[in-house]
Amino acid sequence: MKSHKFIDLVTIHVHAGRGGNGSASFRREKFVAKGGPDGGDGGRGGHVILKADGDVSSLTRLYFTPHQRAGNGGRGGGKRSHGRNGDDLRVAVPCGTEVVDKETGELLCDIVEDGQEFVAARGGDGGLGNCHWKTSTNQAPREHTPGEAGEERTLCLELKLVADIGLIGFPNAGKSSLLSCISDAHPKVAPYPFTTLNPIVGTLIFDDYSRLTVADIPGLIKGAHEGVGLGHDFLRHVERAPFQVFVLDIAGVDGRKPEDDYADLRRELRLHDAVLAGRPYLVAANKMDLPEAQDGLAQFVEKTGENPLPISTVTGEGIPELRNAVKALCSG
Repeated sequence: MKSHKFIDLVTIHVHAGRGGNGSASFRREKFVAKGGPDGGDGGRGGHVILKADGDVSSLTRLYFTPHQRAGNGGRGGGKRSHGRNGDDLRVAVPCGTEVVDKETGELLCDIVEDGQEFVAARGGDGGLGNCHWKTSTNQAPREHTPGEAGEERTLCLELKLVADIGLIGFPNAGKSSLLSCISDAHPKVAPYPFTTLNPIVGTLIFDDYSRLTVADIPGLIKGAHEGVGLGHDFLRHVERAPFQVFVLDIAGVDGRKPEDDYADLRRELRLHDAVLAGRPYLVAANKMDLPEAQDGLAQFVEKTGENPLPISTVTGEGIPELRNAVKALCSG
């Protein structure tokens, strides 16, 4: 069965419920000649609530159902009966969803923690029943008020994955293979560029039962900060990762020099968001199983002054050391 494509940016329309009308009712009881007003208030309209759900990984469902409407409140009744409150509508969104008002551009909420809720649209108040108008000079009021309309909003939802570490590299550098080696994730792996078309998160589990989450960011290329390639569509997912691992094709299989790739990647991150340039990182020199790798590694160290971790996702060389280095990076 073909799955829906990954979607991390949607526009939705939220409609809170209308409050129920107040009631104009009078007490009717045997042997009571003048019962007086007893109309109850209407119920509150339902809220539309966005709720973070750790089991939801994409905004795909909202892409296909952009209109979200809560229930209306019930009408007030006699004997000061309060109308039924409208049913709240809870809409599940992934952890890491930013909520922006489309009209004003204001960031309304950043929904990060599993179970966190944000009231996106408030239901209207219920109307008042005629019992509120009774006075010494107005014993039989018929005044009552209608329920208020619920809020309506157009919202932009933008998903930025929540992960401890972002794997960053050019297409075909081996990020997906590395993720499958160090975590429980099983991304698609193939010998051609742009195998990964959406971010994938895996979990590293260590012997002491501590855990770290790792996001495989789809391959970036030069000009990504301007939207070239997958560009802005996935650069946003690097923003939440406090640590970075640059994965380089140290053998230069695609005819590029690893030191040039590294410089381009650092530059693209800096131009997208200057804060990213100052975050702690590691460099993984992948494809050490290939003959050209030794010369490529020596040249990379000479040109950049970096001390990368040599690894091979084919033979497993350096993978345990990389796992330990990642844990140390995030612990320090």
